[in-house]
Amino acid sequence: MKNLLEDKIKSKKVVVGIIGLGYVGLPLAIRFCEENISVVGFDIDKEKINKLKKSETYIKHITVDKINFALSSGFQPTSDFKKISEVDVVIVCVPTPLGVHNEPDLSYISNTIDAVKLHLKTHQLLVLESTTYPGTTDEEIIPTLQEAFEGSDIKLGENFYVGYSPEREDPGNKDYTTKNIPKIVSGYSKKCLSIIKLLYNTIIDEIVPVSSLKVAEMSKVLENIHRAVNIGLVNELKMVADKMDIDIYEVINAASTKPFGFTPYKPGPGLGGHCIPIDPFYLTWKAKEVGMNTRFIELAGEINTSMPNYVAEKVAEALNQKGKSIKNSKILILGLAYKKNLDDLRESPSLKLIEIFDKKGAIINYCDPFFKEIPVTRKKYPTLKGKPFNSNTLKSADVVLLSTDHDIFDYNLIEKESNLIVDTRGRFKKSSKIIRA
Repeated sequence: MKNLLEDKIKSKKVVVGIIGLGYVGLPLAIRFCEENISVVGFDIDKEKINKLKKSETYIKHITVDKINFALSSGFQPTSDFKKISEVDVVIVCVPTPLGVHNEPDLSYISNTIDAVKLHLKTHQLLVLESTTYPGTTDEEIIPTLQEAFEGSDIKLGENFYVGYSPEREDPGNKDYTTKNIPKIVSGYSKKCLSIIKLLYNTIIDEIVPVSSLKVAEMSKVLENIHRAVNIGLVNELKMVADKMDIDIYEVINAASTKPFGFTPYKPGPGLGGHCIPIDPFYLTWKAKEVGMNTRFIELAGEINTSMPNYVAEKVAEALNQKGKSIKNSKILILGLAYKKNLDDLRESPSLKLIEIFDKKGAIINYCDPFFKEIPVTRKKYPTLKGKPFNSNTLKSADVVLLSTDHDIFDYNLIEKESNLIVDTRGRFKKSSKIIRA
């Protein structure tokens, strides 16, 4: 018996719906457009939808030219979830944050499934790309769909297909893009897996099928835990090396010359982004549910979470050496983004540092070419507008804190004009006015 969805994918007459047009969903939508596949993009944020319709971008590394290309290829941004009935594939790329007690917050996923379930039909594929704990698709999505389809002619795994394929986006990475990053795929049934492989083969160079939804979910969590643990290790070693008056960056560079068995990780002021600070806690929560304690992972999380406080202490020590306290001192933070050369504030340690210094009574300013002001986030931070990056701004600060080392910054100017520098990224050599943190 011919499969209608397979035929549509093979002929590129398939219509793909992508829910969540952020750092994962929007590049994915553009990639499908590049292969002349029709895309409908869904987002509850009407401001994003309006910007896209006006050919405006809200993500720095996604250019207006790419938005224009997608629109000219038939890309349809919308907030109308009734249009789910008009697509053949539904790919969910929504956030999975943590709750107040570091427990998984699946509300974005569950709300999305609730919004689309009444508009689903036979011969559709639903794929979750959001990072989550092993078992989410089996335990949360499948039962919801089974209940919604009860009494209908829609049969999961037979004429309606479900898969999980974790996103692997690295915003700002020019070497690895949606097209050439290998794609892990899994399916609820063999037929589901076959169709999801066929779909992603149209846009991605290498497909990596795995045996179950849980394996795919666990693989993504493992990738991020690997990074979180190693960053935690190097952050702890940074503090030890500082006490021993050893340059940790020279140590890392020396160790990196070993051609096997060592992967370099760089320390910093704390973890940022959506993945590394959050995803390990998804597994620790799930592990507790099955009676296990993930002590190693949790310890790395504690170290990484504590780094902004360590940096704040180093700033206090640096000011103290100049006969000043943090209270009423002018602190200039260079870089708000969690990662250099990006306009992404998610979980940025710079925001945590602003919060710490604000509570201590400091006078805080910042420079970041990608943020004129601190945008509204789920958590409230002091209302600040960015300062221009120039000699006067640097000179007027009691201490300049390099938090995010954007390449656009003039580091010679920073070193020349600043009264005191606290460097969290290893961009400067230690001196009488440069403190490593």
